Amino acid sequence: QVQLVESGGGLVQAGGSLRLSCALSGNRFSINAMGWYRQAPGKQRELVARITNLGRINYADSVKGRFTISRDNAKNTVYLQMDSLKPEDTAVYYCAGEVAVSVYWGQGTQVTVSS
Repeated sequence: QVQLVESGGGLVQAGGSLRLSCALSGNRFSINAMGWYRQAPGKQRELVARITNLGRINYADSVKGRFTISRDNAKNTVYLQMDSLKPEDTAVYYCAGEVAVSVYWGQGTQVTVSS
């Protein structure tokens, strides 16, 4: 079992920045990759950024150059630095941990970007 707890969401003006954190606990050594996803009202959940155990990173085209995913293994935490935020980035952001064929999800944190 893996437990994920997100924090760092909030309200920010367009052009501003936020940093999301995802704290891992439980059987974290079984995790193959970590990702950040988001879901806006009326839309499907989508991948924002993902980092594997080997450090391979990929981003959604819509956030490339603006968002940065990173991890601190000593703190068992994964981060999503979000810069140059746009109103269309408004969504609930979820942290996800991939274990074999399973995915564990955090509870989500709201990010609202005002214009």
